[in-house]
Amino acid sequence: MRIYVNGEEAELHGPGNVAELVNRYQMSPQAVLIEHNGVALHRREWDERILADGDRVEIIRVVAGG
Repeated sequence: MRIYVNGEEAELHGPGNVAELVNRYQMSPQAVLIEHNGVALHRREWDERILADGDRVEIIRVVAGG
């Protein structure tokens, strides 16, 4: 299945969810925000949000500083 992550095509093998995608990219869940097909998700929704062919996911890193 093909999805788009931050505008670039990515190939996934088998069904998966947003939480697995974040894990695949080895990102800390506390340090990213996720948008799935134009909808911002709460972290508690990641396990429930199943990815499908053609989906678009934006992963935004949260950076704090002063």
